[in-house]
Formats: sequence, C-alpha cells, structure tokens
Amino acid sequence: MKKIAFLFVVCFALTYQAQAQLIKTQLILKVVDELGNPVPQAAVKLFETEADYNQETNVAFEGTTDDKGVVQFKKMKAIQYFLIVRKDDKDNQGGGEKVGPLEENKFNKATVVIQ
Repeated sequence: MKKIAFLFVVCFALTYQAQAQLIKTQLILKVVDELGNPVPQAAVKLFETEADYNQETNVAFEGTTDDKGVVQFKKMKAIQYFLIVRKDDKDNQGGGEKVGPLEENKFNKATVVIQ
C-alpha cells in the first residue's frame, strides 16, 4: 500500500510540473480609449529596456489589436516591458508606458488607455 501511495505522489508531482511548463509566459493586452471603449487595429510595440523604448529600436514584440481591442503576446520573459500603443492621432503617452513585471508561466493581463 505504501508503494502505491508513493507512486501516486510521484506521478502527481511529475504531472503537475509538466503542466506548469506547458504554459509559457504570456501577455493579453487590452487597449481602450478615454471612454473605456475597445480600440481595434491599434499598433502595439513592446520593448525590454527604457533606452530601446525612448529610441524606438529593438522591438521585442509587436502586434495589432483585434476587433475587441485585444492583442496577445506569447513566449515572453517574466520582466517589465515598456510599450508604445498608437492608433491614428491617439497614443499612450503620459501614462501607461510600462507593463509588468510579468509573472512567469502565467497568462498576464493588462489594460492600456490611449487618448
């Protein structure tokens, strides 16, 4: 009986560890306007350093929001990112330029307001 219990615990631990490694660090970013409405087709750029952000070089991730104002980034580092979000004459300057630090092996969520 002790052997069965031990095998059960070992199998459970291995399964749990394998599942944790299946989920890679991700960011689900929602972009809204000053009224809280989703902003579709907004261009999003993420940078790993403030220097890259200031010079707009070495983009780590980029994407465009969908019809619900959402963009998802996968296989990310669990760090803080600097971001630029633009749509027409609106952007996120003056607030919301950082997101994170992200939690490792989790679905991280954030909302950015552009105006």
